[in-house]
Amino acid sequence: MSVGVLETIWVKRFKGGPMDPVAEARLDAGQGLAGNSDRGGKRQVTLLEAEVWEAVMQAMGAGLPPSTRRANLLLRGLALPRGKGEGAPGRILCLGEARLCILGPTTPCEQMEAALPGLEAALRPGWRGGVFGEVLTGGTIRTGDAVRWE
Repeated sequence: MSVGVLETIWVKRFKGGPMDPVAEARLDAGQGLAGNSDRGGKRQVTLLEAEVWEAVMQAMGAGLPPSTRRANLLLRGLALPRGKGEGAPGRILCLGEARLCILGPTTPCEQMEAALPGLEAALRPGWRGGVFGEVLTGGTIRTGDAVRWE
């Protein structure tokens, strides 16, 4: 079984606001990340794969930090789905005490283009901009927690 690690947690206090890194956070079932401005609905938590971000930055000759993507969670060592044929939507991700149901790709927006021309287009294919999901089982998550598929 492949196991990755939760490398970084970011909380966005308000729409368009800064992505604040935290060492520990709470995921609330049916709501998302406690203290984050985007709660409820289907897009409760957004996730990004560190290796994919690094590959995109290398291909573009850039060095923007992964917080530029504005995802809540940065994972390392565990591949996220690259399309519907890989079990998403519906695949269950376990991290710390929590369980998330991955529902689909996080579509890159104009904020990516403003950060780096061409970044929005570079993140679109193969769900390279990350995925979103809803919290099935809440709990505390911490940087360094193991991340695995159920």
